[in-house]
Amino acid sequence: MLSTTLNRRLDDVFHIGDGAGANRIGGTLEEDHACALAVSWMEEAGLEVELDERGNVVGRLRGTKPDLPEVWTGSHLDSVPRGGRLDGALGVVAGLEAVSAVGRSERTLAVVVFRDEETGCHGSRWRARSAPLPGFYVELHVEQGPVLANAGAPLGVVTSIAGIVRCTREFSGKADHAGTTPMSARRDALTAAAEYVLEVRDRAAAIDGAVATVGQLKVKPGAANVIPESARVTVDARAPDQERLDRLIAALALEDAHYRIPPAAMSEQVRAVLGEEVERLGLTVVELPSGAGHDAEPLAAAGVEAGMLFVRSLNGGVSHCPEEHSSDEDIALAVQVLTAALRRLSNPK
Repeated sequence: MLSTTLNRRLDDVFHIGDGAGANRIGGTLEEDHACALAVSWMEEAGLEVELDERGNVVGRLRGTKPDLPEVWTGSHLDSVPRGGRLDGALGVVAGLEAVSAVGRSERTLAVVVFRDEETGCHGSRWRARSAPLPGFYVELHVEQGPVLANAGAPLGVVTSIAGIVRCTREFSGKADHAGTTPMSARRDALTAAAEYVLEVRDRAAAIDGAVATVGQLKVKPGAANVIPESARVTVDARAPDQERLDRLIAALALEDAHYRIPPAAMSEQVRAVLGEEVERLGLTVVELPSGAGHDAEPLAAAGVEAGMLFVRSLNGGVSHCPEEHSSDEDIALAVQVLTAALRRLSNPK
């Protein structure tokens, strides 16, 4: 059964800001408000609260052996415009509930709220570069996709967070009259770009687990009766490990990409603990990579033993929209697994 406190806190965060869905854009007063709310919950739970220079919030329950590496859980409270109720917020609210249930342990337990995750995990990247890190980090998050629902599984253990390569491509042609220029005489930049978009789709589909998206297109001069003289597209290419990401880069000729984030493998130790606790509930362990970025990625890249537990997304796996949904029953199972995992990691044998 999902606790009324957890549900109420999710609602409290969701209703910050105006308009449909979640509207707590990173760096806004709405994100500040959500973090202040989390601070009040941490203080209510008896946690010692730290705000670092970037605005990240860490609420600690000091352990009996404070010299041991700390165990953190949490996520982010910023959202995309018109986002979902659970994205990010679930990891923070469930983390608070789990840490409170575990209580004082040998290792210090902490709940963290990282700032401005949606536009590039800025808070967690700053923390990974500039401040002391925990020994372990366990992030609970909704899947934001249909894999677990298709598998009939309420929970999933994340194996890695996909690497991302992003770049632009320019196509040149010749502007001319749309009505008087014969088809055989045209140099249409948009036609060339369209052929490239299909090539991106087909070449990514040939590599298992890889994805590639052309999500932006700018055409000049942009008039209905003028043949395009230029077209500019963006390519976002992702794969769950470096070998497949390298193959994808080669297949799409993205060696000059201006934006690169390498894949991050999740900790084998944390994965094993999460998997064992999922099995303890009588569930089949489903392992899957994350195609979306998360705060666990920069921490793992910095050497933290990081892991993630996914909750099944319903409504076709939609996310970043008000229709995002996971059942109370699935969330309750996830909180049980998170609590048990934190208890084990914070009390080493």
